[in-house]
Formats: sequence, structure tokens, C-alpha cells
Amino acid sequence: MDVQLLKSETELPLIAKVLLQLRPQFTISSLIEQIKKQQKMGYQIAYVTSGENILCVAGFVISEKIAWGKHIYVDDLVTDEKYRSTGAGSLLINWLKAYSLENGCKQLHLDSGVQRFPAHRFYLREKFEIASHHFSITDIEQ
Repeated sequence: MDVQLLKSETELPLIAKVLLQLRPQFTISSLIEQIKKQQKMGYQIAYVTSGENILCVAGFVISEKIAWGKHIYVDDLVTDEKYRSTGAGSLLINWLKAYSLENGCKQLHLDSGVQRFPAHRFYLREKFEIASHHFSITDIEQ
């Protein structure tokens, strides 16, 4: 298994196929369009490969906040359901930790839907802490 940082649009269809498992509200083309839009604002993608297969994908941004300082925030993290429990997720988390340090980040953050219990077990095993509750208003009307 190997971790790669997305450098070219040619991998996007295969990456999008895996990301759709986490973001089924998109089509492959609409997801690729959204990724390209977010890349203009610093969104990056790292992914785990084994041979021709993409096992795990993480979309993230490097940012800075008063509360956290310089950090990486993982927007999207998914392991293809065929490759879960193979070590691909742990490999990618360890890569993200190393990439954080290489880029002067002291923290790594993500949110996870309250219903995603297997993901929570994984994050806790990877030494993430439940540090806060995330609140949102998702239907603001003006």
C-alpha cells in the first residue's frame, strides 16, 4: 500500500468513485466539479493505492484558526467498503499526521456524523479525542 497526494485530474474519476460511498448525494461528475471548486480554496486529496486499486481517500485543507492554530481539517475520509480493516485507513491517518508536521501544523481535526459508529471506533483507535460537539444550521432561509 502506498499513499499519494493528488497531483493530476486524471485520478479524479477513480477517487470520486470511492468518495461517493461517503457522499452519495453527488454523481461522479458533480463530485468532480465540487472537488475542482474546492481545490481553488486549498482542498487537497491524499489516497491509498494498492496496485491499480484506490483503497482509501482523504480530502483536507490546511488552515489556521484562533482556537487551533495551524492545523489540517479532514473534510472527507472514506475507505472503500471492499478494503476496510486492511490497514489502509490507519496508513492514511499516519500519513496525514506526518504531512501535518511537515507543513507546520500541530493539530489534525475532523467531524463525523453521529450515526457513524464504526468510524467513531476507528477514530478513537487512532487516538482522536472527542473534543467538542459540532452544531449547525443547515437550512438558513433569508
